Amino acid sequence: MGFADRLNLNAIRTWLSYEAWKRDPASFGRALDHFLATADKHGIRVLLGVFEGVGRPPVPKNLYDTDPWTGTSVWSPGKHVMRNPDQWDEPKRFAEWVTNRYRDDERLLAIEVMNEPGWRPWKKRFARAMFDYVRERRGDVPLTIGATSFANATDYYDWGIDVIQFHYNYPNTTDIYRGVLQQANELRNSINMPVWLTEWQRIADFGWGQKEVSVAQRGPDYASLAPVIRKSGVGNFFWSLMLKPAYMLSQRKRGILNGVFHEDGAVWSTEDASALKSMSGNGTFHGTERKEWPDWAKEVIRRA
Repeated sequence: MGFADRLNLNAIRTWLSYEAWKRDPASFGRALDHFLATADKHGIRVLLGVFEGVGRPPVPKNLYDTDPWTGTSVWSPGKHVMRNPDQWDEPKRFAEWVTNRYRDDERLLAIEVMNEPGWRPWKKRFARAMFDYVRERRGDVPLTIGATSFANATDYYDWGIDVIQFHYNYPNTTDIYRGVLQQANELRNSINMPVWLTEWQRIADFGWGQKEVSVAQRGPDYASLAPVIRKSGVGNFFWSLMLKPAYMLSQRKRGILNGVFHEDGAVWSTEDASALKSMSGNGTFHGTERKEWPDWAKEVIRRA
């Protein structure tokens, strides 16, 4: 949170683990309360996600895999649960646990009931059921769904969401991005509802199908998009604060690295850090720059 504070961030987006809650709800609650208290001390509000629609099955091998080459996100809950309504009672208990504790918590910016249900009907059915369940028990904290794209975002409008989200991580040009942001502002004005860009990264000056991606292209480059987003005025969350392998396994296998800060507080790029800091005021970032892959990432780069 101290690193986030150094970038003048006033909000941070993360989500929970249904599997970790099932193992030990009491410890899970203490950890989450500590997280929210720490964020609050830094003047940072939290966009808190409940379920996750991206990744791999939440089997033990995937849940505990910390290898930067193979470890990645997991569905939460698993596919077999999401596809079968007769197994939704336990996820509903988790959703109720979150809602009862935090529905009126001013430290939360919003509750994201699920990240990226996407286009698969069985995921959307599960997400809709969980959203309706939370909505029936809601308090003052706004409710939302994480959408894979601007086109996908409007699918959730008639669910009764309070905030529209969309993700656009790797555009090919700033002109394309400028057009999407203009659409976001037009939608916000037409429906009188907040529209947030909750995942963005950099201009992709490479093709996802090309075999070779240079080391420079694999690293972060937030400065390539930050000025366009700032000028648009769209509320936004970049991906991600800490340097780590790409969230998506397909990108991770190609050696894509995301983030701003090394664990010791140095930044990958002072240009990036300054561009991010400028989103909310003074854009001059003073700190140590080190464009060096962390030790845990070097093997990923070598294999890619």
